[in-house]
Amino acid sequence: MSASWSQTWRMGLVVLLLGGWAVAGFLGSAGVGSVDLNTAVAVTPLVVAWAVLLWQFRSFGIRLTGCLLALVGVLALWPQLRQNISLLYYLQHQGSHLALAILFGRTLWGPGDPLITSMARYIYGDTLSGRKLRYTRQVTVAWTVYFVTNALVSTGLYLWAPTAVWSVHSNLLTGPLIALMFLGEYGVRRRVLPPHERPGLGDIIRAYRRRADLGAAKPGRPDTGT
Repeated sequence: MSASWSQTWRMGLVVLLLGGWAVAGFLGSAGVGSVDLNTAVAVTPLVVAWAVLLWQFRSFGIRLTGCLLALVGVLALWPQLRQNISLLYYLQHQGSHLALAILFGRTLWGPGDPLITSMARYIYGDTLSGRKLRYTRQVTVAWTVYFVTNALVSTGLYLWAPTAVWSVHSNLLTGPLIALMFLGEYGVRRRVLPPHERPGLGDIIRAYRRRADLGAAKPGRPDTGT
């Protein structure tokens, strides 16, 4: 199997999984289907996020204790969770959008490059023009504003609109809205940057992976035990 075909196959699988999860989220938050299954689907991302947080600790004891606390907490709260499925999906949506807003936004202040600028450096090295530096900073700002705005819209719909309307926005439209944001940025990029300063999709993916790998290799995970 060629590398390009393997990459396409993996991307297609990810799209199918995300699409299936979006539909499951819409049906679950709208109250369609098994209550226990919908609750389990809603709780899963929160449990995964908790597991990722625990994995930052080197101590096996802390990891085990955290897992046991999560298990006890889910079992103890299960009756309440079953009655608040839409709230769980709301917390998922808000948590992911606010986390991404912080990821982009925190790089706009203090030393260092904005997030998109740092990714551009992985592609082009330190030979970034002033025009490229300004544009990548503006794109970082745009993504920060997008995630904050979408979180606010979700909150407004959750509080004041019918649950089905909020669910369509938060579950079915999240992916298409992000895709539209990418397409819009791509269109602006083609207008304001010359061809040699416009990276392709493959370059962006490789830059993201390299940045993630370097970030994971940095020391500094909490050393709270042996």
